[in-house]
Amino acid sequence: MSSSPTLRALSVALVWASMACGDPPAAADADADATSDVPSDTAAATSCPGRAPLNTVFFGDLHVHTALSLDANLQGTRLTPRDAYRFARGETVGLPPYVDDVPLRNAQLARPLDFVAVTDHAEFLGAVSLCNDAGSDVYDHPQCVLIRDDPDQAFVVINSFLAFPEASAGQPPLCGDAGACDDANTSVWQEVIAAANTHNDPCSFTAFVGYEWSANPGASNLHRNVIFRGNDLPTTPASYFEAAYPSDLWAALRQDCIDTGGDCDALVIPHNSNLSTGKMFRSTAGTGQPLTAAAAGEQAALEPLVEIMQHKGDSECHPMSPLADEECSFEKMPYNNLASANLDVVGTPSAIDFVRDVWADGLGLAVELGTNPYTFGVIASTDTHLGTPGAVDEDGYAGHGGAGTAHRDALPVGLVDNVAFNPGGLAAVWAEENTRDAIFAALKRRETYGTSGPRIALRFFGGPDLAGDLCASPELVATGYATGVPMGGTLASPERAPTFVVSASRDPDTAATDLDRLQIIKVWREGGEAKSRTIDVTPARDVSIDADTCEASGEGAPTLCATWTDDDFEVGQGALYYARVLATPTCRWSKLACLEAGVDCAQPVAEGFDGCCDERFATTLRERAWSSPIWSTF
Repeated sequence: MSSSPTLRALSVALVWASMACGDPPAAADADADATSDVPSDTAAATSCPGRAPLNTVFFGDLHVHTALSLDANLQGTRLTPRDAYRFARGETVGLPPYVDDVPLRNAQLARPLDFVAVTDHAEFLGAVSLCNDAGSDVYDHPQCVLIRDDPDQAFVVINSFLAFPEASAGQPPLCGDAGACDDANTSVWQEVIAAANTHNDPCSFTAFVGYEWSANPGASNLHRNVIFRGNDLPTTPASYFEAAYPSDLWAALRQDCIDTGGDCDALVIPHNSNLSTGKMFRSTAGTGQPLTAAAAGEQAALEPLVEIMQHKGDSECHPMSPLADEECSFEKMPYNNLASANLDVVGTPSAIDFVRDVWADGLGLAVELGTNPYTFGVIASTDTHLGTPGAVDEDGYAGHGGAGTAHRDALPVGLVDNVAFNPGGLAAVWAEENTRDAIFAALKRRETYGTSGPRIALRFFGGPDLAGDLCASPELVATGYATGVPMGGTLASPERAPTFVVSASRDPDTAATDLDRLQIIKVWREGGEAKSRTIDVTPARDVSIDADTCEASGEGAPTLCATWTDDDFEVGQGALYYARVLATPTCRWSKLACLEAGVDCAQPVAEGFDGCCDERFATTLRERAWSSPIWSTF
């Protein structure tokens, strides 16, 4: 018998509460085989009402562009960082196109976010400002005129400086030999800082200061977002033009922030490895020499996270990799670099561009170097170029610009975006409270996960002494922390097979994303060869969807929980485990738009709706969440 919507909603609410609260057992000692990542008070300078020692889940977006980014500006985006934070907090904003300064579209989140970082491109911050300031000395420079009068051409000409090889990377000629853009960079950076500080509201909303480092040599995406903990900050962001390799970026962050002796701290989040032509994690230094243990340690220290999904596709696993499973086809882009994504030119990415293979590669490097550079936790975000963080709904999707379709001069005709793109995802963290310190600490310890949009609540613990009946315990969370480690943690040299518990509940405000099943994915190396195994730890629900009408049959689950013990565990074998939550099938944004427009692919298709009939792209999908891994060291 199916439960009523009211009872189902109540059960979800109760599970959310149980996942966030509870007191630790009075006499629980951490297992000697586990290095526990129990939250500490070191990140709790602010004590918020209702502060949760066992952590609460917070949802946010750590990849957001506004009119300060050259590409977004050229596409007609007018929202500033202050506007982006307003939108994240629930206010209505206007979207391009504009007629007489009036937006022809508006957007508003159904639910505010908990935290956001605006991450405008560090490159061209000053150039965008100077070229739009009639009083600047370079306002009449031909490249500035091009930016104002022919933005499509400027998009190619100016952005090409990001595609120059590392050795010749530099600012565009409009900046001049004297570096006219340098002072403007610093000035705009102060605007970015002021916007975040204005909207940062401890206990209610966290606004991080951040930026994007946008190296793109040969059109291979090596982009990384830099997130700062607080308000002790460098005087200017380090861009591709000053820091040509990721290792140069890490060095700049140490010199200008982390090692200054002050309170500055930062972390780096690579994104869109799916568009890096195999270079995201293998082109981190300019020496051309093999990776050293020291460099591996530095990468692990400064890059604790990776963005597993966003507007420009999913980067979890390659469908053709030996490590793949049937769910690896989710939201895959048919491109392998940024140029092909912008120009819609098909290019096949390689397996090493995807996180699962990179994790496996890291296990091998750990044996070779004694240090694993790829101990990434995961988040997801949007990469919106409209200044609309968290706009992830499939129904009513407005596009995100950037490499996707822009609407600078006219309302969308047909689909609002290239059908290959998607609305992006959200970052989720388990933290004691909604403050910069607490959320940043959660990011650094990797107690994070990503979702493809829905606000699924996900817990994942592992340890050799976790009980197999833990799902029935009201002390699940407290026991998980006390006798094991959470997502992002490490089991140090376990002598017994670890047991894992994964618990999830659907987005309480989105009934369409009931849960289908829980999975645990194990990645390890055996005889020098990478291996992976996907385990359904709960059975799949009997739910289907009509791909023509989007009508669903069957019923998913509001909550799921399961434990699993790795009976194939071998002492001394390095491995990692992560959880994946699959929702019941729903229709993709493109199918919903095509259905609303009455498109029939058996008949001639109206202008702009060709994507409706492009068989390369699925019309339905399973929304999902991915946990950060738990590592088993050797």
